[in-house]
Amino acid sequence: MSTVGGSGGVEQQLIPDSVSTSFIETVNGSHQFTIKGYSLAKGMSPGKFIQSDVFSVGGYDWAIYFYPDGKNPEDQSLYISLFIALASDSNDIRALFELTLMDQSGKGKHKVHSHFDRALEGGPYTLKYKGSMWGYKRFFRRSALETSDYIKDDCLVVHCTVGVVRARLEGPKQYGIVLPLSNMGQGLKDLLDSEVGCDIAFQVGDETYKAHKLFLAARSPVFRAQFFGPIGNNNVDRIVIDDIEPSIFKAMLSFIYTDVLPDVHEITGSASASSFTNMIQHLLAAADLYDLARLKILCEVLLCEKLDVDNVATTLALAEQHQFFQLKTFCLKFVASPANLGAVMKSEGFKHLKQSCPTLLSELLNAVAAADKSSTSGQLNKKRSASSVLGCDTTNMRQVRRRT
Repeated sequence: MSTVGGSGGVEQQLIPDSVSTSFIETVNGSHQFTIKGYSLAKGMSPGKFIQSDVFSVGGYDWAIYFYPDGKNPEDQSLYISLFIALASDSNDIRALFELTLMDQSGKGKHKVHSHFDRALEGGPYTLKYKGSMWGYKRFFRRSALETSDYIKDDCLVVHCTVGVVRARLEGPKQYGIVLPLSNMGQGLKDLLDSEVGCDIAFQVGDETYKAHKLFLAARSPVFRAQFFGPIGNNNVDRIVIDDIEPSIFKAMLSFIYTDVLPDVHEITGSASASSFTNMIQHLLAAADLYDLARLKILCEVLLCEKLDVDNVATTLALAEQHQFFQLKTFCLKFVASPANLGAVMKSEGFKHLKQSCPTLLSELLNAVAAADKSSTSGQLNKKRSASSVLGCDTTNMRQVRRRT
């Protein structure tokens, strides 16, 4: 037992080394017993009973006993008696009981004797052996019964509920067999690397990569259409890839088979942040080309995490060209920040951005203006201030946007 706390009268907190919990609960079940021809049962004499069929609750057998003339002779047949009895060869069974004489008028005014309502008073009842009973010798006065709604068409209905007490213990679960982690991705990667069963080869620059058409089609809608679509060619066994670098295509293939991004630094042979960002940018473009939705999101997340003043402009240009709206919005907010704007404008990537995506500059101006809410100038002055900061003419940019 570990303790946390100090001395000087401060109460110590006890931290157990292990824990367990005992749950004491009831397993409940019910049975309905119908007695037709009640008037013919009268006169059986005290102690004589009518028994229900045996029913099971909590792993034990039970039966209802109805005494039309009462159980005890000294009551002189003034009362009916009703009991529930243990019908199994078992000892010391603890249970709660409820006996109900059903109101057949539809008013719901049943005659109920329940042990469930007063379990806290004396606890469950213990039945010592087979034939042990719980119930009432004077369950109901017979004269009142025969003028009540409990009898209809010379019929009585008795409902009985039994709750068998059970205890169960829960502690730390220690299994003898440890379930290993899934290695499906590694198994598929091994299949790719071994080239076993490959039926398609990709010529990417000076490199050749082999793969399996079915697996590629399962992961990429583009490959599915290329191999198995209406205008696809399932017989093709070699494809030349001109617009993706070999290392990027290899990384994309690895992700298709494993659903895990490979070690980028290992593929690029460089530990620099710029090399990492550059590869993720190219991998994002490839993922978009082959409609690999999860890889696209993963690359966008990584680019957002690695965003800085040196790479935000090229990332923004990529987001604009491929319509990655979330990535684009994140980049615009980053550039528009007063803490970043000046440094971004001095970067080589910003020069590329102005040349490759001139229409994007007007959106950047709006983002800068929106970030400058602390200024007391009007909205027009804000735009002029932003355009002067960027060294651009907003009029020309609006004209360019209209031509596109």
